[in-house]
Formats: sequence, C-alpha cells, structure tokens
Amino acid sequence: MKRLVLFNRDLRTIDNTALIQAIDGETPVIAVFITTPQQWTQHDLAPIQADLIRRRLEALNAELEALNVPLLYRQCDDFELANEWLLALSMELGVTELFTNLDYEVNERDRTAALSAQFKQHGKKVLSFDDKCILRPGSVLNKQGKNFKVFTPFKNAWKAQFALATIQKPMVSVPTDVPAHYRYASNVAFSYPQVSSSPWPVDTNSIIDRLRVFSRDRVAHYHQERDYPAVDGTSQLSAYLAIGALSARQCVARLYLDSMRSDGSESLLSEGAEVWLSELIWREFYQHLVYFEPKLSRRHGYLSWERNVIWQGSEDAFKRWSNGETGYPIVDAAMRQLNATGWMHNRLRMIVASFLIKDLHVDWRWGEAYFMSKLVDGDFAANNGGWQWCASTGCDGQPYFRIFNPIRQGERFDAQGEFIRQWIPELAEVPKRYIHQPWKWEAFQKLQYPEPMVDHKTQREITLSVYKEAKDQH
Repeated sequence: MKRLVLFNRDLRTIDNTALIQAIDGETPVIAVFITTPQQWTQHDLAPIQADLIRRRLEALNAELEALNVPLLYRQCDDFELANEWLLALSMELGVTELFTNLDYEVNERDRTAALSAQFKQHGKKVLSFDDKCILRPGSVLNKQGKNFKVFTPFKNAWKAQFALATIQKPMVSVPTDVPAHYRYASNVAFSYPQVSSSPWPVDTNSIIDRLRVFSRDRVAHYHQERDYPAVDGTSQLSAYLAIGALSARQCVARLYLDSMRSDGSESLLSEGAEVWLSELIWREFYQHLVYFEPKLSRRHGYLSWERNVIWQGSEDAFKRWSNGETGYPIVDAAMRQLNATGWMHNRLRMIVASFLIKDLHVDWRWGEAYFMSKLVDGDFAANNGGWQWCASTGCDGQPYFRIFNPIRQGERFDAQGEFIRQWIPELAEVPKRYIHQPWKWEAFQKLQYPEPMVDHKTQREITLSVYKEAKDQH
C-alpha cells in the first residue's frame, strides 16, 4: 500500500495540508507534479510564472528528498490526460490513496471530481483538502447562511472566526523506491514558453526571509507607503502565494508573531499590519467568490446587467494600452513595468484597468487575460476580482460612475515623476511641472512620446452613458 500526493498550486512542504495528512510515518508516500501545457495556454499562464514554477520544483524536490518522498514528474496536454496517467501510475505502483489540495476554479474542481470518480471505480480513494484559504469557502457566511457579497461584512465575520494556528511541518516518511524514469530530473524542461523569473528567489529560506523582513521591518509603514510605486512599500510575496510556495497562514502567523510583546503576550497589530491583513482577507474573499460563483471561471460578469454593456474599444486601442503608448505617463509607465518585469504595483493595476475599460471602452476580459499572460503572480481569483472591481461589474465593485482620472492619479501617487522617469526614458528631461501632462511642455514636439490617444473628460461622459444604458435595459 502506497500513498500519492498530487501537487498543483501548493509547491511547498511546510503547512501543506495534503502532504502532512499523507505522511504517517508508516505508509510509503510518493509526490507527483504534472505540467499541462494545453490547459496552461487555455488559462493564459504567464511564461514568467511557468519559469517560476519550473525553478520552484527544483527546491521542492530537495525538500521532499529530505522527507524520503520521491517527486515524480510528468507532462500531459490537459487535465483529462493527467487524470488517466495518474490512475495508470497508481495501478502500476500499488497506490491506494491520493492526497491533494483543492483549487476552486471550475476546470480544477471538475478535474478533482473526475479523478475521484475514476479512482473509486478501481477501489482507490482521493482525499482532497481545503488548503488554499485560512478559512475554507462555506465557513464564512452571513446570517442567512449565504456567501457574503460585500467585502467589509465578510472581513468582520472572517476576523470573528479566525483563530491563530500553529504552522505545521510534515514528519519524515518511510523510504520508498520508484522507477527512475518517473522521477523528477534536475532542470526539467517544460514544453511551454518561459521568461526568466530569476529576480524571484525560489528556495524556502529566501522566501521566508522575505516574509520575515517585511513583517518585522516594513509592515508598520505599509498603510503609508503601499500606494506609491516609486517606494518599495509592498511585500513582494504575491508570486509565492500564487504558486503556493508560501501560504496565507504562514503570512498571518508571522504577522501576529512579530506583533507579540517581549514577554510573549499578544499585542494589537499596527495600523500597517491591519491593512496588510485586510489585503490577505481580500484574497480569501475572491477565492470564496470563485467557489460559489462558477460563472466567474467561465468569463461572465458577476452582475447580470454586464452583458448589456456595448464595448466600443478597438484592437488598436488595446494594443497601444498593452505597449504603454497611450500618451498618459502613469498608464504607460505601469504597462512598461509589467511587460519588462512580469509584475505591477497594485495601485497601478487599478489605474491601468480603469483606463482600459472606462477611457478606451475595451472589454475588461481582454485586460484580465493580458494580465494573466504577463504576471508572475497571476492568480485567477484575485485577477478576475480586481478587473471586475475596476469594471464595476463585480461583487462589491466600485460604482460605475467612479472613474479614475489618469492625470490626477499620477499627480497623487507619483508626484515627483520618479516612477514615470524610471520606465519612460523619453520623459527623463521633462520638468516636474509637466511630467504628468508632457504635451503641455513647450518642447514636447522634440520628445519621442505620443500625445494622449483620448481626452479623458470626453471618454468619461461616454462611459457614464454606456453603463447607464446597460443598467436601464436590465
């Protein structure tokens, strides 16, 4: 009798529920990771995140070896073929139980359900665990027993239920052997496009050190610095949460540990820590939403009137936005940062999303997919939630008449133009007075930089009209 642990977006050994439950010290345990290139293409997986996953597998393999758990690797085109191979592998190796952590998107839930049914037909069991969230979907409900549709009451209910738990590590398993041709090989090649993710260390010590430094030295100022892209004020942990190299439980445990007094008694979180905790709870809110609303995974708007919106944007407008050539400096700098690094500051994500949707009238789904295809920290629930929030079509989204002014946003969050000059060298010599509206500078014609592609005030009025008409038709 052997047990199999299927890794997906949970690439860690510490605080990994499926792995911890599988290792009992008596039953041999085997780990497996399967790449699914066709599925990844369908889900717009970013090449930089594929590279991060590939590199993280190297570290995961070393950690599993120390636990006497061999890591197997396989490439299958899609989830269906992956399930078929898992069943065949289990038959060959004498596996009776498969342990896995749940993902909440539709394709992933269907995959787990199908796998469970296939295993059951052959007298085998699939044991699945809610590991992604601190509080599982269905455990935070309103008085009517329904999922919350507004964040603040969800947050309050979440905090009322939350209890700090000890972060667990797996025990060492009994040794087992598997055929060499199944084993993960160092620096395995994925049949999927990849872009270097080297700025992101992948060993567990480096990841946890990044968490510790942020929690100990910087989180106290998070509420003051998080909105300014020229300031290193964010945690830079989102990529690790996205691939499961770090858990939200680890983040919250570290936050509370660092808030304790020297005598070990609990202290109140700082204002910055409370704001960061709220961001982690937003992550849970969107994960729960994806679980309860399968239509989100099918590219539908959360609000039903969204289907009445007539998107007037063009492919050319989308291309200029994608390339950072809109003529609005804060938008262009943000898009160039994304294209060059695979990451974008959260404030900027809101600014560029609002601009694409409400200034260029491009369907939010185009932007959602583009972000997923570029982000090292791409996470479906968070990305979909963020885009629908900006589009005013999501659960607890911003009101449709709230439309970011790209000039004012730049003036407010990059007042000196430091971030803009970093990413748009064409504007390096523009005086501070004109950095957010360079077209007003007398020497503008000498710059290799475009004029604004649209007038914000005009486009704002169009958006208000389009959205009002869509809601009136509902």
